[in-house]
Amino acid sequence: MEKEQKIKLARIVITAVLWGAMFFIPVTGIARLAVFVVLYLIIGYDILLEAFEGIIHGEVFDEDLLMAVATIGAFALGIYEGKGEYNEAIAVMLFFQLGEFFEDLAVDSGKRNIAALMDIRPDFARIEKDGGLRKVAPNEVRVGDTLTVDPGEKIPIDGVVTEGVSSLDTSALTGESLPRDVTPGSEVISGSVNLSGVLKIKTTAEFGESTVSKILDLVENASSRKSRSENFITKFARVYTPIVCALALALAVIPPLVRTLFMSVSPDWGAWIYRGLTFLVISCPCALVLSIPLSFFAGIGGAGAKGILIKGSNYMEALAQTKTVVFDKTGTLTKGAFEVSGIHHCELENEKLLEYAALAESASSHPISKSLIRAYGAEPERSRVTDIKEIAGQGVTATIDGHKVAAGNAKLMNTLGVEYVDCRSSGTIVHMAIDGAYSGHIVISDVVKPTAKQTIAELKKAGVTKTVMLTGDSRKTAENVADQIGVDEVKSELLPADKVEEVERLLGEKPANGKLVFVGDGVNDAPVLARADIGVAMGALGSDAAIEAADVVLMDDDPMKTAKAIGISKKCLRIVKENIGLTIGVKVACLALGALGIANMWVAVFADVGVMIIAVLNAIRAAR
Repeated sequence: MEKEQKIKLARIVITAVLWGAMFFIPVTGIARLAVFVVLYLIIGYDILLEAFEGIIHGEVFDEDLLMAVATIGAFALGIYEGKGEYNEAIAVMLFFQLGEFFEDLAVDSGKRNIAALMDIRPDFARIEKDGGLRKVAPNEVRVGDTLTVDPGEKIPIDGVVTEGVSSLDTSALTGESLPRDVTPGSEVISGSVNLSGVLKIKTTAEFGESTVSKILDLVENASSRKSRSENFITKFARVYTPIVCALALALAVIPPLVRTLFMSVSPDWGAWIYRGLTFLVISCPCALVLSIPLSFFAGIGGAGAKGILIKGSNYMEALAQTKTVVFDKTGTLTKGAFEVSGIHHCELENEKLLEYAALAESASSHPISKSLIRAYGAEPERSRVTDIKEIAGQGVTATIDGHKVAAGNAKLMNTLGVEYVDCRSSGTIVHMAIDGAYSGHIVISDVVKPTAKQTIAELKKAGVTKTVMLTGDSRKTAENVADQIGVDEVKSELLPADKVEEVERLLGEKPANGKLVFVGDGVNDAPVLARADIGVAMGALGSDAAIEAADVVLMDDDPMKTAKAIGISKKCLRIVKENIGLTIGVKVACLALGALGIANMWVAVFADVGVMIIAVLNAIRAAR
């Protein structure tokens, strides 16, 4: 808790205790008035000062002036009636300050997630220069410099590991707690925390262009992009406040004049002024003005803590209206890397067939060869392999432990005169023959991400009516992936320009009140990200195109975060609508009761401060 909040809390407690004591201490007359004036100044001096400053700066109709006029008026009525009743003035100011205190706590709660993101900013960099290490500010580092990062330190600049092996904590960036292992050649991003070994990193960007700077800039500017709800409330308050002030004045003045001039009865000024003051307190729009932006602020902060960066509350509001979600395939719904996805018709144990394939391909640098070696899980013993022959466009033959082994496509099997079994799976098929006999085949494909199918299911639950996958891959491969994850529509063999055309078509087909979201890897999909109603860049750490073109940036490559982003936005908008309905409903009812003289100042306190506290507490739910 900050110092200002502690002081405010102390003032609230002191005022409440002394005010409570006045109900039991028999103090009357001038002494009673003096005690209540002191209490009033303790709890309300800052509101009076802010109201005065608002008048000086031309910002007359705000909640501070309303509170000042209402409470001073209540004091004046107490003096005018001569009964020593000043409790309402103290109550209104006390509960208003209590509401402000809760608001401050709520804002702090929303800021904590933002502060966690801000904590990724590195304080220094240690650069190798003239045979030693020099500690410098991150903005002094240039591209190509070599940095040394010890365990426990933040990586200050994006770069590539040249020496060392370690694990990195990227939780502040991605929201995921699982460390990421890095070795020489691994790309690393600024803001990650080095957990174990000493790393030497060759920088690939200057500090201003590094990932951490772009993320911080994005977060810091998010609040400047207001939603339609926020803009409406701001304009509404500017018109609403002077109108209700005029109505309160009319309520206090016109009925007594009418009673005197036309009805020849007592004007009863005290009662009508009291109604006007009550009307004024009830009318204060602070619950509406405070809770709506606070809801969006809390939602953006909560999403940021989960590795979902939403560039503004306008995009959050749009996300909540999503009806169509379009996905890129490679790197978005699939891992974008070749992996062994199946072994079929194997005459040996699967592990043995995979061992022969890895040994036969051990001399090749082809991506297919590398995927076989990764699946084998160990470095092949090259001493077991002789007579390696690579046949262009077909595969490889070799002698392994004295056995003649062939690994390749159908053409290789035809060349060797080996009968093979066709595979119905999509992907690259590596047929295997040992000593001239067919031994099975290995399927290598771009593997679907573990959460892809669940993502589509969760989107349907969230109210998305149509899911589409666009890809440049072959029709067979695309349809296989689509069948696995359950998308509604798939378009294959598309060039980047074709993807834009497809999105244009889908924009024309979506419901009038719905939005279209495009989810891509942020590198090759910048045109489509920009064209969609909302562009979501996935796995975009370090991607310039993603952070620039997208409206929402997912800090890792989990497609499930698309559904989470929509879910968070829907919850935030639901809270905003709840607060608008609650606040306006209670205000209108209490204003009518106040004008009729049924509602007193205590009801006014609830209509203003009570509703504000309820709305603010409801708003901070958006952070969870």
